Amino acid sequence: MKLRALRYILLLASAAMIYAGITTGEAETVFRKAAYICLECIGIG
Repeated sequence: MKLRALRYILLLASAAMIYAGITTGEAETVFRKAAYICLECIGIG
């Protein structure tokens, strides 16, 4: 029973962190950096 409760607590905590990141604009920053890394890897950027 403790394991099940721990799973739900971790699920809620991770959802809260994802929501906080999205609302502060961090998702856009992460995607932009990923795109730059991809472009540099293939030699365009």
